[in-house]
Order: sequence, then structure tokens, then C-alpha cells
Amino acid sequence: MPTNRPLNIGVVCGEHSGDRLGAGLIKEIKKNSDVNLFGVGGPKLEELGVISEFNFSEINVMGFVQPLLKYRKLKNLRNSLIETFINKKIDLFIGIDSPDFNMGIHKALKKQHVSKNIQVVSPSVWGWRQNRIKSIQANIDLTLCLFNFEDNFYKKEGHKSFHLGHPFYSLNKIDRIDVLKKYNFAEDKKYISVLPGSRVSELQDMLPIYKEFIQEHSQENNDYLYLIPAADKKLMKVLVKSFQASNLPVIIKENSMREFLSISELSIVTSGTASLESAVLGCSPIICYKTNFINYSIISRMLKVDNIGLPNLLLGHRYFIELLQNDFNKQNIKNAIKETLLLKENSENIAESLKKMLKGRGYSDAARELTLI
Repeated sequence: MPTNRPLNIGVVCGEHSGDRLGAGLIKEIKKNSDVNLFGVGGPKLEELGVISEFNFSEINVMGFVQPLLKYRKLKNLRNSLIETFINKKIDLFIGIDSPDFNMGIHKALKKQHVSKNIQVVSPSVWGWRQNRIKSIQANIDLTLCLFNFEDNFYKKEGHKSFHLGHPFYSLNKIDRIDVLKKYNFAEDKKYISVLPGSRVSELQDMLPIYKEFIQEHSQENNDYLYLIPAADKKLMKVLVKSFQASNLPVIIKENSMREFLSISELSIVTSGTASLESAVLGCSPIICYKTNFINYSIISRMLKVDNIGLPNLLLGHRYFIELLQNDFNKQNIKNAIKETLLLKENSENIAESLKKMLKGRGYSDAARELTLI
């Protein structure tokens, strides 16, 4: 690493959770080094100095079909970033999540011996497409893992990794009274959080079924309100437009995830980070996932694990209900609610167990580790 000039860092992330993780790492690096940042990030990374070449949501794609449909655009965006990183002579490339998009950058930079390459958030190589480990070993110098089981997997494979840990280890509920007052919610109402995801494909595949469930469940249970948090203004507009003609008892608010989960009896969640946040806050999730037929046909054949929900993966068994593909329908959600409410008594113990698993070595040690590669 250079000692007589600022550290040039290329960074790429494609969603809000990665933006927060990347910002945590960059803040720690900045404590000991002057830094120039290039690439693309969300609002947190942009606050730290990243001037994004394009909106980070452009690379937020998943599955097999969506990347193919956007292949040319994604390739052009990636090539533009690679050109920038080479021209700026970056010392470090930090790819955050978005594994398929970032791997192309890792490969190009490694081929030209431009930089040391770091991947923050491991690809789910332990769960499916395990042949990717060869490419990871060849092109990535260090992987920062959110979960200990990922770190252990890499160590067995001989790849250099580091257990960063997950920021949710310190997550706590917000006081119920404070939340009710802030949003002027009634104390005698019951609340269910519905977390439909943030990707366009997730909303297309899953939001109609969430709406069907709310329609039917609310008719049978008029003492419930359904809380939907939006990660940003763009998602807020999409969700409001989707529900505005429905007259359903739904409340949509921006940046309200932790508050909504803190007062909800349970949550109905599109599989991903939100399911873990729910469980850590003691709001037992019903974990849902549905994609198009082609995606599911391919993914289901490649899976090497029995569960897809992060809380279940960490616990080592299916503690929380998972409704996947054809099992994801309004009737099964209603049935799952009865069983999930029974988990409420033990929700705090499970939350504490998960927090212990999520505690890693942290950003400070990670920043020091980068100086050793």
C-alpha cells in the first residue's frame, strides 16, 4: 500500500445493505489513510466521497433471466468502471455484494495486475454453484464474510477470508410506545410487517400475492394493520402507487423497517437480509420466495442447502417457516401465521442466539487486515 500519497480505492455496490457495509469499512480505512474513491455506491458511500458513475440500482439484478435481458447494458457499465479503475491506478478494489457483476471486475483487474481485490459479502458459493470457488481463489485476494460459517467454508477451501460479522449483532428493538406515538398508531391495534423486497423482479413476482393475502386476512381480522417499510423514495413511490386504489389497511413509510418490526407480532418477508433483521428484532418471520419458472428450475437444481432463509441457515435447521415458489400463496401465508405466533414466546431467546452468531471481528480489524494482503 502507498505511504506517500492518498490510497486510491475503487468501490462497487448495488443495493442499500451493501452501501451501509461499504461505508462502515471505508470510514475505518479513512481513520489511518487519505483516500480517493471511485466507482459507484449508494447514499452512504456518496457521503464519504464516491462520485457514482451511474445510479447504483442499475446493477441490482438477480436470477438468470433478468441479467440476460440486461446483459449488454450491464457489460457496458462494468467495462466503464474497469476503464476508470485502470486509468485512476487504484490500489484496492472493493466489490460489495453483487457477486456476478463484481467478479467480472475482479478478473479484469487481476489480469492486468492493477490492484488488490477485496470482496465484501461472500457469494453464496457454499450453497450453490460451488464451482465458483476456483474463480474466487484466482481473482480475489480477500473475502470479508458476514457469517462465521462462510469464513469456515473458505478456510477449508484454502481461500483467504475474514469474519467481518454482521451489523445486526448490535440491533435492538425501538420502544413500542415511542413508535406508536411517532406514527400516531392505535395502541389497541395488532400489526404485521410485510417486507416485499426492493428489487423490481421481487416486486413483480411477489407483491400481487402479498396483496391477495392482505385483502383476505384483513377481511377476516379487522383489528390488524399491515406495515410496509420502504428503503428509499423510489421504492416508496412504487409501493404507494401499487396500493393506492386498493383501500387496504396498509401503512407505507420510508426508512421505517426497525420501527415497524419492533411493534409487529410477526413479519412476512421476501427472503434476504430483511428476514434476518426480523428475527434479530424478535419479530418472527415467515420467509417467502418466488421467481419466474426458468430461474427457479435452474436454481433449485443447483442448491446444496435445505433452507434458504438466513436465520434458518444460521440456526442450522428450519426454525422459521419458508414458503417457496408454488407454496407461496395467500392460504399458506394465513396458515403459517398461526404457527409463527406460537414462536413468539421464544423469540427473544432466538434473537439473542442469532446476535451472538453475527458478532465478528469488525471493521477496525478488517481495515488492518487489508494492509497485510
